[in-house]
Amino acid sequence: MTTAADVVAAIRSATPAAPRPTTVDAFLDGDPATEVTGIAVTTMASLDVLRRAADAGANLVITHEPLYFDHADNARGDLETEADPVYVAKRAFVQKAGFVVWHLHDQWHDQRPDGIDAATAAELGWTLDATEAATGISVATIEPTTLRDLARHVAATLDATALRFIGDPDAVVTRVGLDLGFRGFGRNRALLRRADVDVAVVGELHEWETGEYAVDAVAAGVSKGLIAIGHVPSEQAGMRAVAAWLPGVLAAAGRVIPVTYVTTPDTFRTL
Repeated sequence: MTTAADVVAAIRSATPAAPRPTTVDAFLDGDPATEVTGIAVTTMASLDVLRRAADAGANLVITHEPLYFDHADNARGDLETEADPVYVAKRAFVQKAGFVVWHLHDQWHDQRPDGIDAATAAELGWTLDATEAATGISVATIEPTTLRDLARHVAATLDATALRFIGDPDAVVTRVGLDLGFRGFGRNRALLRRADVDVAVVGELHEWETGEYAVDAVAAGVSKGLIAIGHVPSEQAGMRAVAAWLPGVLAAAGRVIPVTYVTTPDTFRTL
């Protein structure tokens, strides 16, 4: 029998980066001693994703983002106290489906190169020049293109339905810095002010901080632009890579369990 705890132990052992002493990578619901009959890997375990995971026969869900709307899973007490109808409906489905849900975030990001950045760059047809060991910032050199065409390429390739950008659409760019998901204004700003980066490609941002800084960076001639993909599409390729990698990890541990990748559509639309 292979339990959810066994699967997680295999992942932790096979991932090049060591687990953090304090981490959000934890079981978010369900019993880790549950026998696993199928695994669903996803970027965000929305209710729609969970329904499709159940349809695929999975009972272990590995998600990059939290299950109950808080990165460190600290919101659940408030949601329970308030009997929040969204939480109640989602928790009821998790329990009815017999799911065990595990959060895989920190350890996958802590690889060098960053596991999310490397897979997203590859999806876009780029090779990372480097990921800095200390900061985790990833940079890639690409064929010269305009900021407009780069934004179009990123949106089409990553199925980003609400991508936005700042800067002169006709500016030519060749050096891209990646800051996917959401890692804070400090990281966004560090990318935008780097002399070796023309454009920062980020997941999501604080518009009143990063947006303002990016506008002024372009006006001051420090940066040529910023592309905001959206959180989910910016990290989707990274979790798809987990789903492709995991069967080999399980086989090496003498375990054969079906693994399915369940896509999370971009959560935003534009008019």
